[in-house]
Amino acid sequence: MTILLAPDQPAHGILAGEGIPVADPARFHGDALRIAVLNLMPTKVATEIQLSRVLAGTGHAVHPVWFHPASHRGHHTDAAHLDRFYQPADRLADGRWDALLVTGAPVETLPWEAVDYWDELRRLLDHAAQEIPASLFICWGAQAALQHYHGIGKRALPAKHSGVFRHHLHRPLAPLVLAHDDEFTVPVSRFTESDPLAIATTPNLRVLASSPETGHHLAWEATRRRTYLFNHPEYDQDTLDREYRRDLGRGLAIQAPRHYYTAPDEGGLPGQLPPVTWRAHAHLVYGNWVRSEIVHSVNT
Repeated sequence: MTILLAPDQPAHGILAGEGIPVADPARFHGDALRIAVLNLMPTKVATEIQLSRVLAGTGHAVHPVWFHPASHRGHHTDAAHLDRFYQPADRLADGRWDALLVTGAPVETLPWEAVDYWDELRRLLDHAAQEIPASLFICWGAQAALQHYHGIGKRALPAKHSGVFRHHLHRPLAPLVLAHDDEFTVPVSRFTESDPLAIATTPNLRVLASSPETGHHLAWEATRRRTYLFNHPEYDQDTLDREYRRDLGRGLAIQAPRHYYTAPDEGGLPGQLPPVTWRAHAHLVYGNWVRSEIVHSVNT
């Protein structure tokens, strides 16, 4: 259960400080699963830490290799960090990968064609369909993949789904949810959703878990080894709080995350962070993805 990260990458020191085995890819001599990670999140360092933490707990050595869209240069991550630890996504086709992971992105309210890297992402998804045996798509990444592969559109929600919501399983024997409790909590942070009726009626797509308040959480396309994760079990305790305060700072008419805070802070904002009730689910869903989708495909 080792995660391979460059020694000077911020996630390396943080995870090592938590007691998680971390290795330098240049000095690691064992076998590791190579996962190409297209990180579309503006807070790239935080996302690297969150994803590396859950991938480290899968029981397998994992080497995430980080990519960003060649057609988009964000302003929230230091350029030196991108130049040091990332490759442009158009180089992804040059490598051999055991899996692809595409994160969410803060562009979900935009039409597909208004996203400046949409055409680039579509080319990458076409390449993955032919050359990469397993894929995991998160939040907007899941919506984009469903649109590209199946023509399933997204729609705006009446209000943002934000908070920690209870979910339940539909197919408890599916490999992706083995050992899950029948009910579990997950952080949700979305302004939109993929058309649930279209998902339910698309051949080979199976909804594995959902919430009565926020809809689908996890869908699986076993025939293509594609996993669609609409929410964020990898989030840290304070991620929803930081997003809420960011949205308020932008002047958005936004409600506080539901089922999340336990007490208001002195300024009147909800401020006391909750205990983490989703950590076990996070490690299970990512661990099951590695074991049932990636390792199985490597060994067959």
